Amino acid sequence: MNDFPLQKVIASRSGLSRRDAESLIKDGKVEVNRIIAEAGCRVPADAEIHIKGRRLAQAPANFTYIALNKPAGYTCTSAQFENERNIFELVPFKEKLFAIGRLDKDSRGLLILTNDGDFAQHLSHPRYEHEKTYRVNLASPRNVEWNPRDMSMIENELLQGVNVPEEDRPMRAVRIKYLQNGIFIITLNEGRKRQIRRMFDVLGYAVKDLIRINLAGIDLGSLAEGKWRPLTEEEIKRLKK
Repeated sequence: MNDFPLQKVIASRSGLSRRDAESLIKDGKVEVNRIIAEAGCRVPADAEIHIKGRRLAQAPANFTYIALNKPAGYTCTSAQFENERNIFELVPFKEKLFAIGRLDKDSRGLLILTNDGDFAQHLSHPRYEHEKTYRVNLASPRNVEWNPRDMSMIENELLQGVNVPEEDRPMRAVRIKYLQNGIFIITLNEGRKRQIRRMFDVLGYAVKDLIRINLAGIDLGSLAEGKWRPLTEEEIKRLKK
């Protein structure tokens, strides 16, 4: 049986990053077969691992990778709250899934879900700067015709970057295109909390509707709201590069 670096096995089965796993190992908080693990050790993929006394779930025989079209009104947390729906109610999988590219409750569109923790960490890590594209519909602030000059100014400001309260650096778009009637196509390469809504708020506009249409090169396409599909082998290979 092949052995793998312990931090890689932990990451693939837990959703922790390899760096976090390495820290836990160095701090003596990881046991393999009830023996405190040493930094640099290698273990089988199905090794019995305890972290801080809690047994780590076994890796599934096969990993799941799916695309989901999240409806508005659903949260991206696995926690259960009274009178609140979450995205995991929309998919028929019993094993724990990680949501990649989380969306706030009021937003909708493409998410990727997987039980491959190492893959989830790789795709979510800020240093890889995976692009995310959104269709954004603004609420008219004055009930008047949209002024193309104002929309052009918005494009320029978002490309240059806007200073948002409680952020230590400007938020900016990678690409932006104005369509019509207050509708933009915006691409980001980071995923700070409610980023698009907060950027427009600084500019004096409210977002009426926000839908993610592409995530790391995967298109939402014609996937119906609230429905899911498995990623193709080609899509998975592309995401793992």
